[in-house]
Amino acid sequence: MRDNFFAKKRMNTLLFCAFLLVITLIAIVVTDYNVIKGFTSIPKAAEWAASNFYPNEKAMKRLPAIISSLSETILVSIASTAVAAVFALLFAIAGSHTTGVGGVFSFVSRSIATLFRNIDVAAWSMILLISFGQNVLTGYFALFFGSFGFLTRAFMESIDEVSNSSVEALRSTGAGYFPIIFQSVIPASIPQLLSWVLFMVETNIRQATLIGILTGTGIGFLFSLYYKGLNYSSASLVVIVIVLAIFAIESVSTYVRRVIL
Repeated sequence: MRDNFFAKKRMNTLLFCAFLLVITLIAIVVTDYNVIKGFTSIPKAAEWAASNFYPNEKAMKRLPAIISSLSETILVSIASTAVAAVFALLFAIAGSHTTGVGGVFSFVSRSIATLFRNIDVAAWSMILLISFGQNVLTGYFALFFGSFGFLTRAFMESIDEVSNSSVEALRSTGAGYFPIIFQSVIPASIPQLLSWVLFMVETNIRQATLIGILTGTGIGFLFSLYYKGLNYSSASLVVIVIVLAIFAIESVSTYVRRVIL
């Protein structure tokens, strides 16, 4: 019995690997990708990066401006996530199976969450550029809409995981809709909700770099400016600062998650 189980598992793994190989070969043929040229270009790219893509003394003089732009990017990311979390919680409560009022309200909440979640922040940036132009507000709203869609869906699932026993216990005592939400559902799910918010902050800081390139703001704009100006030393310093900032934020986020969970 045990041998049959492992034999079946190995067969499924082999079939899955064969499927991936076939898909990869089809993609190579369709896109006319030169595999040999792709692999042989890796050493050349590494050699170029080692020779050009590193900060020098001149680039270090631009560090204050880079830090200032990074601070702007981080603050916009945190602000957009925080505001999106508030709206997402309201829509999640309305659309959740545990706390939702049902009917059209639940359907509308879930539909809005699905719509906003499936539009990438880069697409939101391009759409909002038409209305707001290249400024911080465009990046803020792009991150806000993307965060709102993701967090609404994540909050719904977190609230739905709350045990119905406590909800039924409060209902049996005659508790109203809002006391059930604020005294049972939200307190029970708040650690998971905060974890999702922290995850979204980390994600938005990464995405804000790309959005900055599109909207001409923040740290992304500086990277684009230096790189297009062939100032690779300053561009490399921007990358290093972004990586260090992300590591620091992830460390803080991991610590907070460990405390609240």
